[in-house]
Amino acid sequence: MEKAKHLGLRIDSETHKKLKSLAEFDGRSMNGEVLYLVRQAISRHEQTYGILTSHEEPCDSNDKERP
Repeated sequence: MEKAKHLGLRIDSETHKKLKSLAEFDGRSMNGEVLYLVRQAISRHEQTYGILTSHEEPCDSNDKERP
């Protein structure tokens, strides 16, 4: 089994509180809730634009955030 990747995430205090409440409501850990939400976003994207492909390329620190 592949080792899980680590992702550091900085969020403001209000978003953190709301995420914690959402996770508790759904019976998940905060990490589990974030993973669930990311998977849901990927699924919606793929339904609209097609299947995403996996790339093992390093991230470019000069990439701009997309809206």
